[in-house]
Amino acid sequence: MTPEEINARLLHRDGLMLVIDKPPGIAVHRGPKGGPCLEDAFGALRFGLPRSPSLAHRLDRDTSGCLVLGRHRKALEKLGLLFKQGKISKTYWAVVEGVPDEPQGLIDLPLGRLDAGRGWWMKVDPKGQTSQTRWTILGQGVDPDGKPQSWLALEPLTGRTHQLRVHCAAKGWPILGDPIYGSGPREGGDGLQLHARKIVIPISKNQPPVEVTAPVPSHMGRALERCGWTGEEPISASVM
Repeated sequence: MTPEEINARLLHRDGLMLVIDKPPGIAVHRGPKGGPCLEDAFGALRFGLPRSPSLAHRLDRDTSGCLVLGRHRKALEKLGLLFKQGKISKTYWAVVEGVPDEPQGLIDLPLGRLDAGRGWWMKVDPKGQTSQTRWTILGQGVDPDGKPQSWLALEPLTGRTHQLRVHCAAKGWPILGDPIYGSGPREGGDGLQLHARKIVIPISKNQPPVEVTAPVPSHMGRALERCGWTGEEPISASVM
């Protein structure tokens, strides 16, 4: 990404952290196979500091939305502790295949690695790590073929790899466009319908938590509209 493109995605800036709107389809950091990644553009986000900001957490390559960066070492340590202690609240929007039986609920299914040859692919595993996701139906609709779909708010209470994708698939309503755990195509289509919509960060003891909302990405607009989304504007975030 160019400096102009990454700066246009800045949602929040203060002395400790930045929150950017991650685009879908790009890895946040360089993997073992190399290739472009979002970190390559972080040099344009120094804003006078001697070093580039660093990732405070991760989002999957195909997931869009709120991504938190620490601006220096002490900030990263503080953010890392907040994430580890579960004090940072995250809300994702997803469009899933099918309709849950209840309007809301809690998924409590432990997760483990699928197998050593599948990298970070995960599965429900009774011997795996505790994994919990709270979900709420925000809307319902049908796709162009008449198949039911739902618009969900997903709140991960733990932070396991691919947690939301595996949990939704295990409940019988995989996230639309998921090529691993759902029926999404490997190439083409509208892509994974999963967006890190909102994050709430209690970064300061003397100030209210920082709340940041990422605008809905263009690749999810049509599916959300089919489920009743009216295209409301995102909550504005401060830039200091």
